[in-house]
Amino acid sequence: MTLRSEIDKKFKWHLEDLFENDDLWQKDFDEVKQKVDAIEKNFKGKLNDLDVLKKCLDESRGIGEKLGRLYVYAFMRLHEDMNNNFYNGMSQKVTELESQVSAKMSFIEPEILNISEEELNKFVAKNNLYEFYIKNILRMKKHILSPEEEKILADAKNIAVGPDNIFGMLNNADINFGKIKLPDENKAVELTHGNFISFMESNNREFRKNVFEKYYAEYLRQKNTIQAIYAASVKKDMFFAKTRRFKSCLESKLYGNNIPESVYFNLIETVHKYLPVLHDYMGLRKKVLGVSELYMYDIYVPLVHEMDKKIEFDEAKEIVKKALLPLGKDYVEKLDEGLNSGWIDVYENKGKRCGAYQWGSYGCHPFVLLNYDNKLDDVFTLAHEMGHAMHSFYSWGKQENLYADYTIFLAEIASTANETLLIKYLLKNNSDSKFRAYLLNYFIEQFRRTLYRQTMFAEFELKAHEFVENGQPLTLELLNKTYHDLNLMYHGKDIVFDENSDIEWMRIPHFYKPFYVYQYATGHSAAIALAEKILAGKNNYREFLESGSSKYSIEILKNAGVDMTTPEPIENALKYFKELVDEFKNLV
Repeated sequence: MTLRSEIDKKFKWHLEDLFENDDLWQKDFDEVKQKVDAIEKNFKGKLNDLDVLKKCLDESRGIGEKLGRLYVYAFMRLHEDMNNNFYNGMSQKVTELESQVSAKMSFIEPEILNISEEELNKFVAKNNLYEFYIKNILRMKKHILSPEEEKILADAKNIAVGPDNIFGMLNNADINFGKIKLPDENKAVELTHGNFISFMESNNREFRKNVFEKYYAEYLRQKNTIQAIYAASVKKDMFFAKTRRFKSCLESKLYGNNIPESVYFNLIETVHKYLPVLHDYMGLRKKVLGVSELYMYDIYVPLVHEMDKKIEFDEAKEIVKKALLPLGKDYVEKLDEGLNSGWIDVYENKGKRCGAYQWGSYGCHPFVLLNYDNKLDDVFTLAHEMGHAMHSFYSWGKQENLYADYTIFLAEIASTANETLLIKYLLKNNSDSKFRAYLLNYFIEQFRRTLYRQTMFAEFELKAHEFVENGQPLTLELLNKTYHDLNLMYHGKDIVFDENSDIEWMRIPHFYKPFYVYQYATGHSAAIALAEKILAGKNNYREFLESGSSKYSIEILKNAGVDMTTPEPIENALKYFKELVDEFKNLV
């Protein structure tokens, strides 16, 4: 494995753009700690004075901006080498500071609610930056408690993260899958989360079966522990929902971003309507693989394998820029700047965090972590992560820090729109039937794993929370049966579901961030709709990118021409999925 010191500087991100050195980080850390220690003393109990309110909000915004930079820098330094104890300690320090900031500033919103609406209107008239912020607090009024109760809930967050943290330690540190013998090689390697899916894509079916069974055998050994952790997590969700006077856990999680519950139910109902298309694809998968029975360890292997061609990073950048030309000259120029001026950490090195992400902090440019391996899949990852980065770039450039970050509901749209534009570009400019078949299979699998699979996850966690809300214990048998029934409904009768597939829910970390995954599916649907509008030249996509969280997410999307309160975007995306499957059939 390449050492980080051996990688050319031009392929590394420039975290010095956040802090030139660790000493400057520490200086800002000490400053934030000092300011947050003083914020209660200076402002608590005094916010009925509108001038004091203005100073308090300005001060809290400044603290939040600096804290964001501190947090991002510490963790991105750690992600360069996860074995670095210094940056591991730094990341723990800033996590604790973040918790202190949350607790010490928890009095602000309850005190604002004690101010009359007449006085708040006067405040907004003089300080219009805070208009949407105040409007949203007033909307939350019936769910915000007294300052003392809010302080208790803020302090309780350290306990509330327990199930998530415990599962994380079990799943990432304690679970050991052992070694697996590689096919056609006289050696065994460690089976990990990182290589599990790549092993599931192997052409060797016996190897896939062995990997699948070995992987899930470890979860079966931990089944009672994981059931207890997840049950505690759902009960925690119910406690906070009831304490804040919500009628359900679902309402409590959607209310913050003002997402109607109909969006959640529309997603599930519309996907149900198009399950026969997924069943058809599963039948095609069974036929192409030439198996008499299709198991869950057969659903990841590509039906058309990637071309052998290696795509160097410089070539990948050019492909992505050409594909995104429909987004306009300014977009592509800014994209080119990001691709070539220290935004991206490109290649894998020893100890580097696996996977890919975009991150950053207001007041600086975004950053992108890759583990680029010269494959076509990596080109799609580059387009995806730069979609996030450009969304952040335009949002941070347009909005004040109060509204600069977009919500999770919007987060996957720009990235998926970029991937959609890339695949449409590649399909348009390539007539080779094998390459087209590969691209179609790639995109079909994106649909399956994002729109269908994440909706199934969303339905599972909805049912789990409803069980607890109705007083039903979340037993292991109930959770497994619920997941089994959903698997059967979503994938159809062409797949054989066994005990291993029934416990897949045990390995999904997103279930500890409740009612989160549905946003992948809604985001995918919205992105398909926006990509079509972009290619047709009928869009105000730039306004979407620049909006941040200055309005409610649903309204931002409506302004861009996509109404997620209706089934239409999801239905249109699934119709497109059917078209992809039909064309793919003709090529294989």
